[in-house]
Amino acid sequence: MGVNLSPIVEAESVELSDLRGKTVAVDAYNTIFQFLSIIRQPDGKPLMDDQGRVTSHLSGLLYRTGNLIENGIEPSFVFDGKPSELKAGTIEERIARREKATREYEQALEEGDMKKAFSKAQQTSRMTPEILESSKELLRRMGIPVVQAPSDGEAQAAYMCMRGDVDASASQDFDSILFGAPQLVRNLTITGRRKMPGRNVYKTVQAEIIDSETMLSSLGVTREQLVDVCIMIGTDFNPGVSGIGPKKGLKLIQKHGTLENVIEATGYDIPGYEDVREIFLNGPKSDDYSVKPGKMDSGAVLEMMVDYGFSYDRVKTVLSKIEAARKAESDRKKQRSLDSWF
Repeated sequence: MGVNLSPIVEAESVELSDLRGKTVAVDAYNTIFQFLSIIRQPDGKPLMDDQGRVTSHLSGLLYRTGNLIENGIEPSFVFDGKPSELKAGTIEERIARREKATREYEQALEEGDMKKAFSKAQQTSRMTPEILESSKELLRRMGIPVVQAPSDGEAQAAYMCMRGDVDASASQDFDSILFGAPQLVRNLTITGRRKMPGRNVYKTVQAEIIDSETMLSSLGVTREQLVDVCIMIGTDFNPGVSGIGPKKGLKLIQKHGTLENVIEATGYDIPGYEDVREIFLNGPKSDDYSVKPGKMDSGAVLEMMVDYGFSYDRVKTVLSKIEAARKAESDRKKQRSLDSWF
């Protein structure tokens, strides 16, 4: 879910082709949940094979990740580890919302309201052990790096970006900026024509880049101060202050400088804010990872995807495009290196 900073943040729209040659650390949970939500049948049910196994995530990981590689973008997928105890409230809220949506989905099906059913179904997605493990297995067979975060995947992705091991962190959430990512890419895996949730309206979704240094400069705050703004708004780790949105929170920090000063001036009660601040600024990260793409095992990918009910020919076509794209990108880099000698 993360913090919504859209009211105060401007992003630069880009084409995927503009990101050619870039490496990105992808927030895996965030992305897989997108696939589970978006890739569904007309009645709202996720894609499934003849054994009843959900396959929406595999479709997204194969075809849309393949699209990234065709555009010269090399992803690494970063998976969440053990969540912070402070996230327990957010997790409970998500479970409650999912259960409510499930009841409303079933009711809409009974009433024959397919539009409502589809909308509610999108809110019922859950990460099962089967979905998690099959996602990792497919990525490994495709030669795409899988990184295990000790805790929050976005924090790990931001850390990898800060170290310069990848060019950007990719997520729908703005939390990557709070965790310190110099570059955030949004909409990376959902570009194209998309139906708006709950409405019979379609719009073209483009990838967006947010440069943290530029953004913070335009807001007139530091990263630490932006974290304080978000603590007032409410994060995955705390509920925030009622009535405080991005614009009001920003004005308070611009005026008072720190959250401590805001609390002293306003009397706001924000228990445990120091712990939340610590998570964003110094939360757990790992150096035990590699972002070097491996060799794709096309036979193993085909075997797995066909076992899950996918078309052999369609999968084979995607894998051929990935192999051709990687060869073309490798040749381009070699030529660029050769040209630098002259």
